[in-house]
Amino acid sequence: MDTMLAGRFHLDSRKFLVEEVPVPVPGPGEVLVEVKAAGVCLSDVHLIDGTLPPLFATSEAVTVGHEISGVIHTLGHGLKRGLTVGARVTLEAGQSCEQCDDCARRRPCAQVRTRGIDYDGGWAQYTIAREDTLIPIPDNLPFDQASIIPDAVSTSYAAVVATAGVRPAQAVGVWGVGGVGAHNVRIARLVGAAPIIAVDPLPGARERALAFGADIALDPSADDFADQVRTATAGRGLDFAFDCAGVPAVREQAAAVLGLDGALILVGITPRPLTVSEGLTFNYLRKQVRGHYGGSPESVYELVRLASNGRLDLAPSITDHIPLADAPEAIHRLEHKIGDPIRLILVP
Repeated sequence: MDTMLAGRFHLDSRKFLVEEVPVPVPGPGEVLVEVKAAGVCLSDVHLIDGTLPPLFATSEAVTVGHEISGVIHTLGHGLKRGLTVGARVTLEAGQSCEQCDDCARRRPCAQVRTRGIDYDGGWAQYTIAREDTLIPIPDNLPFDQASIIPDAVSTSYAAVVATAGVRPAQAVGVWGVGGVGAHNVRIARLVGAAPIIAVDPLPGARERALAFGADIALDPSADDFADQVRTATAGRGLDFAFDCAGVPAVREQAAAVLGLDGALILVGITPRPLTVSEGLTFNYLRKQVRGHYGGSPESVYELVRLASNGRLDLAPSITDHIPLADAPEAIHRLEHKIGDPIRLILVP
């Protein structure tokens, strides 16, 4: 086992290649994980198309992939957690820089590096993980479902539970019912939001939103869109509007239908400026805008417990399984929404 297959993005040439590379060796405090499943996220597509450049890259090429599950294959030296070879794990999507200990202390860090963007990720047969970023998964949680919990599910979970703090019976709107938005709907349902209004221009995405627990699914281009929201909320407007698309026009539309003390939660990311053109009523109704980014270690642990105890079935989120060698096909399918995927899973 000297080499392995890996999906690598070369920063200098901006090319993505599936190629043979040396199998990495775990250092102190690290383990080598044999990858069993790796999710394909829109962030991966944005890395490759250049709209999400790495901020803390340390090499000219990076193995893509931040949604990973597998088994521990090799232990490095100096481990503190009593990890064992063969243990089933999922991996946190990011870690703080090695110059501080913020990740281990569960403190916010302005320099969190993302796995598969700033340093090597899991579109490979094997990947290195620092021991404090490993989260055990039980035998009854399939690898494909476990792999998407960090990011695809934890981003939505943290947005709903922590950033927004949605309570039962609060009205919620979710714009963009893709990989993150679909889970935003499911988590909102889980915590008791009512009504849940899904908003997406694609009929297939609206149908999926209803299947995932939305009460109403609306086309954002409808002439009477705002009236439909007011009717669904008995004239109150939304308590929370989640922008899972990262589109400026979405933010304008969502902010306009917030009710008293309503908050716009920015879940989707975009480099374009944030603008809200609404005037006096934004102040009068005490509306808010809250930024959000990714999940948290706590959210991943909690979601593993929810999924393994039958509170959250993630099987409907898995659209297809694709061999690692065909990673370019997976990128193409997600970028062009072929088959309207929620999550495609690469299998080494």
